[in-house]
Amino acid sequence: MGLLDQIQFRSRVTAPPDSIEVNDRNEFLVAWPGTLVVVPALRMRDSCACAECIEEGTGRKLLQTGAIPADIRALRIDPVGSYAIQIQWSDGHGSGIYSWDLLRRVCGLDGEGQSGG
Repeated sequence: MGLLDQIQFRSRVTAPPDSIEVNDRNEFLVAWPGTLVVVPALRMRDSCACAECIEEGTGRKLLQTGAIPADIRALRIDPVGSYAIQIQWSDGHGSGIYSWDLLRRVCGLDGEGQSGG
């Protein structure tokens, strides 16, 4: 049995949101089919899952919520392929990739919005 025989591949792919915008209060407006979710910038920044913010080996959170500036804002949002976005933050951070699955969790929409693939 080879390595690839031991890996369980996901048969479902999380669909992207319909749109992502940032309003004048620095809140993310994430439109999913049938719902619009408002996510404060602080919560979005605090949800970064990159290696600087989350310890890779253990999953332990390294980023301290209190260390995030209260006035944090997104400077730029860029697509990453067809599966995620990357946000450049006003605190200088920008290495996190927010997959559609992570974004759904940040929006409080666990386990929904999947399509065959």
